[in-house]
Amino acid sequence: MIIPIASDHAGYPAKEVTKKILEKFGHKPLDFGTDSEDSVDYADFAVKVAERVNNGENEIGILICGSGQGVCMTANKYPKVRAGLVYSKHSAEMTRLHNDANILCLPGRELNNEQIEEILSIWLNTDFEGGRHERRINKIESLTQQ
Repeated sequence: MIIPIASDHAGYPAKEVTKKILEKFGHKPLDFGTDSEDSVDYADFAVKVAERVNNGENEIGILICGSGQGVCMTANKYPKVRAGLVYSKHSAEMTRLHNDANILCLPGRELNNEQIEEILSIWLNTDFEGGRHERRINKIESLTQQ
């Protein structure tokens, strides 16, 4: 699967690790920057991935900044995006299982390489449970259809 990915400067090292892990898992990361640890504004890069997921060009995406918060807030401005901040194996599972998240947001300064790999494995291999959660997702989506 082609997976768009982007980060700011604080998330750059984790983005490079994440790309290698995605390739190890058989995916093709599509990198939208940034390309160094030089200071940039996270929103400029988050929108590149969020727009692709929102427009249906890609099914899922990955965003990384220092805390994961800024890219997550930016991505969730798009009506068809459900970006989830993931910082543990449990949150990786729940954002997919219950929330059907389509963008994974990672706190690059908080996770080591092993944690990133565990989170990616869980997030990429957990399917949406549906059922009562479908009703809840529909309520979230109705907020942007006014």
